Amino acid sequence: MSVKIQDSPSRAAFDVKATQDLRSQFQKDPQQGLKAAAQQFETLFLQQVIKSMRDATPQDGLLNSDQSRFYTGLLDQQMAQNIAGSGKGIGFARLIEQQLGRNLAGAEAQAGLNAPANAAGSPLPLTAADARHLQYTPVPSALPTSAAYAGIASSNNSGATSGNTEAPTSSKEFVNRIWPQAVEASRSTGIPPQFLVGHAALESGWGRSEIRKSDGSSSYNLFGIKAGKNWNGATVDATTTEYVDGQAQQSVERFRAYASYDEAFRDYASLLRSNPRYSGVIGSQDGAEFAKGLQRAGYATDPSYADKLSKIINGPSLRMALVG
Repeated sequence: MSVKIQDSPSRAAFDVKATQDLRSQFQKDPQQGLKAAAQQFETLFLQQVIKSMRDATPQDGLLNSDQSRFYTGLLDQQMAQNIAGSGKGIGFARLIEQQLGRNLAGAEAQAGLNAPANAAGSPLPLTAADARHLQYTPVPSALPTSAAYAGIASSNNSGATSGNTEAPTSSKEFVNRIWPQAVEASRSTGIPPQFLVGHAALESGWGRSEIRKSDGSSSYNLFGIKAGKNWNGATVDATTTEYVDGQAQQSVERFRAYASYDEAFRDYASLLRSNPRYSGVIGSQDGAEFAKGLQRAGYATDPSYADKLSKIINGPSLRMALVG
């Protein structure tokens, strides 16, 4: 069976400006912004369906490689986006729009009751701030499967660790704080944004143990990326845990420092894309395989690193933060 990608005004699936444009659309027209967000959710669902179909077919062959799987993943993203944006999708977008539209209508009505009147005596229009909860509601590409969650100490040969992976009560706030940046990084790596958020949660202790500068300000280094000899930016020294021959050892290492979470996520995505060691994780759509791929690539010296990351990605804390 062949699938023809219809000509569509939808943009490239890896266009990193899409999320910012969606925010702008919400500010200008919340109803149209809601429609676009609903289409994105349908796109992500269709992408998972297409991935499942590909997983059910043989993957061995002369032309099969990490690189071919990466570009196939991009093709699947684009195909799913075009189907959802064609107006002939599977109906999920319409149902989501109808459901959330009731909330938006209620917000508009409440804003109309409470807003100051203009010179003509009519309520002022709904502002972008009135619908900000719609802009930043995280929408995962696939809900993680249920799994037992354990707060286990983490260590990483690339960065400082929090020593505790248990999610704090502010896990939802942490996810919402970095979700837009995770979505941008997802578009350039093909990795679902919730996997990237889970990785940041493991490395930073859900934001409670971010690497900090000497004055106490944040370095925004959520992924514990070290400052190697080729790094020309700002740095900060911090204590981290390394494993040598299976034994945990404390050491002081130099890490990269950023001006914002935007910059941190861009550098993290660039590291995964540009370093051949991480070619196996680019485009990964399975949380456990993503975690194993990072460990195989040498991201961490902790022998249990993949297991810890997988438990966060598939655990209830992240899932509730995403959908709560």
